[in-house]
Amino acid sequence: MEQSFISRSAQETLCIGQKIGSLLVGLHPIIGLFGDLGAGKTTLLKGIIHGAAGIDFQDICSPTFNYLNIYQGNLSSVYHFDLYRLLDATQFVSAGFDDFFYLKGLCCLEWAEKIDPLLPKETIRIYITHLHETQRQVVIMGLHV
Repeated sequence: MEQSFISRSAQETLCIGQKIGSLLVGLHPIIGLFGDLGAGKTTLLKGIIHGAAGIDFQDICSPTFNYLNIYQGNLSSVYHFDLYRLLDATQFVSAGFDDFFYLKGLCCLEWAEKIDPLLPKETIRIYITHLHETQRQVVIMGLHV
């Protein structure tokens, strides 16, 4: 199933993320975020992580330089990847990052297109597209919102 939302601001993007996150409480999904630089992946993910795990927005930041941040949420761990600097899927596997797909917790991947062939079929896929300067389209596949 595919669902689409329009966000007109960063605050609306956070709210969409929180709504998605609230549906994931107590679950252990893999979420792949796809989109161009500056599309709003990190903002949406802040909302998802806050909604699913109760972690404060200010404590969530994109792990661009170290690939992975781990947060301890209310019910489980959150594994937050930023794959922007990743060369290819082979590098992801060589680092052992694919093991995180099988841990109990919320596994979130920014720049998921870098490892698309490795993503398990049950991955929730979220595509974020610029429509205008402050407007984004958020398309969610694999989760009924």
